[in-house]
Amino acid sequence: MKTTAIFYHAGCPVCIEAESSLTQYLDQGKVELEIIHLGETPARIVDAENAGVKSVPALVLNGTPLHINFGANISDLK
Repeated sequence: MKTTAIFYHAGCPVCIEAESSLTQYLDQGKVELEIIHLGETPARIVDAENAGVKSVPALVLNGTPLHINFGANISDLK
């Protein structure tokens, strides 16, 4: 069974750096990765909130939110 991962970000420099630094280490053979740019798909903010995301960038790994650095509060994206 593959691990599911969703990387949420807002497109800011902190988020882009986290995306390029972190996601390269996720084994695509073992991890089903989805990258969500909340600035481009604001309808997905609700999904991020429901997953427990409080700020971006964040990686939700098998349903557990992991907050990485700090780019913006999720409430600032609304």
